[in-house]
Amino acid sequence: MKLCLAASAGGHLTELLQLQQAWNGKQHYFVSDRRSNAVALAKKERVYFVRCPRRNPLAFLLNVFQSLKIFMMEKPDVVISTGADTAIATCLIAKLFGKRVIFIESFCRIREPSLSGKIMYRFADLFLVQWRDNLKFFPKAEFRGSVF
Repeated sequence: MKLCLAASAGGHLTELLQLQQAWNGKQHYFVSDRRSNAVALAKKERVYFVRCPRRNPLAFLLNVFQSLKIFMMEKPDVVISTGADTAIATCLIAKLFGKRVIFIESFCRIREPSLSGKIMYRFADLFLVQWRDNLKFFPKAEFRGSVF
């Protein structure tokens, strides 16, 4: 089984790294944008860098093409993501190819859902929240507690 671990650099990637037990001993790679903690991770892990869309349609289109190229080259079985915008294209491409997607809503989203969460709730095979209060926004999600 090959895992794609997709997350925007910064806090989203930090959350994903807390789940290291999920991919220990499994073939895996990361998709992120080029910021400090992702660049540091690339010194010890396989990391592909894609454009961070920042709600810019042209940047999102570039992200889609970059993500598709990586996906076709790596052919993962499962994508695990903590969001945000940098990871959405990778998750949606995985679904188009019939792969499983696990999405974990951000730890910082206590009172309202994230935009990436709202999008991925419709597509994820397993949608996890880190706060029980989030179940009112995502009733079919599973509460598994905090990654920290």
